[in-house]
Amino acid sequence: AGADTVKRAVELDAASRFQEALVCYQEGIGLLLQALRATKDEVKKHHYRQKISEYMTRAEDIKKHIEKEKQDSKYHKQIRIEDNATGFGYERLFQEYLTEIVSEVWVEDPYIRQLYNFLRFCEMLVKGPCRVKTIHLLTSCDEGSGKSQQISGLEEIQQSLRNYGVTLDIAFSSSIHDREIRFNNGWMIKIGRGLDYFKKPQGRFSIGYCDFDLRPCHETTVDIFHTKHTKKM
Repeated sequence: AGADTVKRAVELDAASRFQEALVCYQEGIGLLLQALRATKDEVKKHHYRQKISEYMTRAEDIKKHIEKEKQDSKYHKQIRIEDNATGFGYERLFQEYLTEIVSEVWVEDPYIRQLYNFLRFCEMLVKGPCRVKTIHLLTSCDEGSGKSQQISGLEEIQQSLRNYGVTLDIAFSSSIHDREIRFNNGWMIKIGRGLDYFKKPQGRFSIGYCDFDLRPCHETTVDIFHTKHTKKM
């Protein structure tokens, strides 16, 4: 298993998929350490030690490379969320990029219908460590029977945010299609399903209803860029 994992790491490394390669190197090193402890064959022990040292050195090099790219804002990270996966609450996706200088956030999503999800996102912004003062929401208006409920719900969130010194600017567009979230420190996050990538809980008292880290997800892809290195259309 360890050999297969590091083999995959080397393949990802060669393809410049460094973030994924780092994860595989770390998992592979752990498996090789287990094999090293389990064997009594000195020849095998020497081989394992040599490979572990080699892969640890490469993993450290990749870590430094990723950190430098982040500091230089030349960073693209992709996260693939599998169907029914858990552990992908908003904090996991966004917290790393919500630095203290973030004061303004733009959310463009044509289908903000599960307002509790948007509220949870706003709660994360209020908690910090960022100091958000303005949230711009651009979405489409529900043309069906849910229109009044959508508007009243957003207005309630707007009023609640005002109590925390945060302005929610709401705008509607009938032509919006893309989904993206931007912070004024330059980071941009694109989620295939927007903020509504969580599945509905089984009930009001089921695990995952309140803690989104425990909520199963729909399959989707998350791409993270820095606007300094994206072309304007």
